[in-house]
Amino acid sequence: MPAGLIALSAVPVVAGAARLSQLTGGGPVTADSARYFATPFPVVAHIVAVTLFSLLGALQFAPALRRRAPRWHRVSGRVLVPAGLVTALSGLWMTLFYPHMPDDSALLVGVRLAVSGGMIVSIVLGFTAIRRRDITRHRAWMARGYALGMGAGTQVLTILPWVVVTGGQPGPLPRALLMTLAWVINLAVAEWAVRRRPGARKPGTRKPAPVTP
Repeated sequence: MPAGLIALSAVPVVAGAARLSQLTGGGPVTADSARYFATPFPVVAHIVAVTLFSLLGALQFAPALRRRAPRWHRVSGRVLVPAGLVTALSGLWMTLFYPHMPDDSALLVGVRLAVSGGMIVSIVLGFTAIRRRDITRHRAWMARGYALGMGAGTQVLTILPWVVVTGGQPGPLPRALLMTLAWVINLAVAEWAVRRRPGARKPGTRKPAPVTP
């Protein structure tokens, strides 16, 4: 699983590196990149945070690594949580305040806002769960937050068939639907993994109180 997640992370990591190179290299300024040159801090924070979140998050799904290096798991988690929050908050800021591109439909804007909000909630709930030593809920909520944060990687897989079949990029509505599909797929896979894990509890149930002799 970690290897597959790292491969999926390659899309946002490589795209982010290319964007940083464009910004630090002074151009070229295009219709798409002009907004980033005008206000670079949010997109730079997003790129750095999502790179850390995607790569460190992938390694968190390696059970052998968690068992052999529990301290590494805890230390990397302390980096992962703020990186995930910065990823979501900067994505929220860019959706609200960067000028929208012509193919950014109202539907896509709404979905992006919902995804950013869901990612923030998932990470906060995952963090509060581990503070209570509730490992099961911690893993479940962090998996959901990671799934939402990895939408860009899966969006390549949902949009690429459209490009291959039609020979062009999807319009505003198909683009919104295909990008939303990627987030739905990620959440579905995360939920399946959470529910199949031994000892997982159904949503809304409480951890049973210990029985005292």
